[in-house]
Amino acid sequence: MAGAARRRDGHVTQERMLEEAMAAIAENGLATLTMSALAERLGTSGGHILYYFGSKDLLLLAALRWSEAALAEERRALLARRITAERKLDLFLRLYLPRGPRDPRWTLWIELWARTPGNAALREAQAELDTGWQEDLEALIAAGAARRRFAPLDAGARASELLALLDGLSTRVVLGQETGPDPRPALETARSAARALIPPYEEANSSAGKET
Repeated sequence: MAGAARRRDGHVTQERMLEEAMAAIAENGLATLTMSALAERLGTSGGHILYYFGSKDLLLLAALRWSEAALAEERRALLARRITAERKLDLFLRLYLPRGPRDPRWTLWIELWARTPGNAALREAQAELDTGWQEDLEALIAAGAARRRFAPLDAGARASELLALLDGLSTRVVLGQETGPDPRPALETARSAARALIPPYEEANSSAGKET
């Protein structure tokens, strides 16, 4: 059970450790998260946490993977919904963007990016997680174009370009450079970028007609 902090033997579950790590990052940032501080929040020992994760870096990577796994389920559910491609794209943007400067998932992403150059395991993890977002966005764009909701385009290239823009925008949000506590301006920026890269079919068709 996800909400159960302990098993009957008194040990804190791994999932509960990850939940509490993410909560601690959201509350106080990454710098203050130590194994001893997390153990105190959980009412257990630092050694118990180390037994499962080995190091703080591995704990943080596990927390990011756990968070991304939940989002992957949401993406799959989103792609399966019977709504317009435009609506799906808008919900995808909302799902991707941070919820504010203290968003723990994006705090972990920024930390991961900073450490990947010298860590092969982190590079592999980054590539794996990025690929999930890329493939799902590419599928969304391609399906929209096939149904003439989006203009004919290279879905893979446009997905890569949009995700790169979203990464930069999200970093600014988490660093407090974009919106402060209000994520709505960032969402509007993301929508403008998406419309420029993935124009509606009617808009592209109208522009083509004017040129001929």
